[in-house]
Amino acid sequence: MASASMSSMLLRSLRAAQQCAHRPCQIRQYSQLLSRTAETTRHSLRPLSRSNAFSTSTVRPAKTIEQLKARSSTGPFSWKSAVLFVLTGAGMIVYFQYEKARLERERIVEMSKGVGKPRVGGPFVLKDLNGETFTEENLKGKYSFVYFGFTHCPDICPDELDKMAEIIDEVRARSNGQEVMRPVFITCDPARDSPEVLRGYLNEFHKDIIGLTGTYEQVKDVCRQYRVYFSTPQNIKPGEDYLVDHSIYFYLMG
Repeated sequence: MASASMSSMLLRSLRAAQQCAHRPCQIRQYSQLLSRTAETTRHSLRPLSRSNAFSTSTVRPAKTIEQLKARSSTGPFSWKSAVLFVLTGAGMIVYFQYEKARLERERIVEMSKGVGKPRVGGPFVLKDLNGETFTEENLKGKYSFVYFGFTHCPDICPDELDKMAEIIDEVRARSNGQEVMRPVFITCDPARDSPEVLRGYLNEFHKDIIGLTGTYEQVKDVCRQYRVYFSTPQNIKPGEDYLVDHSIYFYLMG
């Protein structure tokens, strides 16, 4: 009995010793596991920097000069992209300017439809200084130099007829005496400017000036053909002096 009890105590002692021998190893393993867990937790709880907190870019920063050059040459906005952008912009500017000019030309053409240069001159029937009929047909074949006025004009018409006389002599001298131009004076005051009155008046300026007169309606018609404005006072009594308002133009026609 005593030997049996000793054997049981010896076995319990050996088991206890074995358990004590394995326990430090387990403790070390648990300690290492806890250490790694704490390290991982510490890294995960590290605060984000300001630059990374709001950044969504996944591009890593370049570490070498070669990487930086490669990224500059192949980046989203390279020098090729810049050249293409400039060429595209210049092309669009040129295109818009061309379209603007084209639309402006079309607008001018559209506005000009049915509107041409005013026609000057046309058919008329008047009397010359000899009382003979004179029409637009008598002016064909040569240049015609036409002026509208009246013999009672105090200053404007005499000045203009002096100019006409100088031009007649200058043209005659340059053309070696040939008649290449017919100077014509058409009265705007047919009530007072008869062929006889016109003859005496025009001879004071130049003998080659052709004087024309006619009825009031005939003079009004030829003034309308040449787009000449003239106006005589109304209710004029016979022998009463008056002035005629009229346009002051020379017409050189061929």
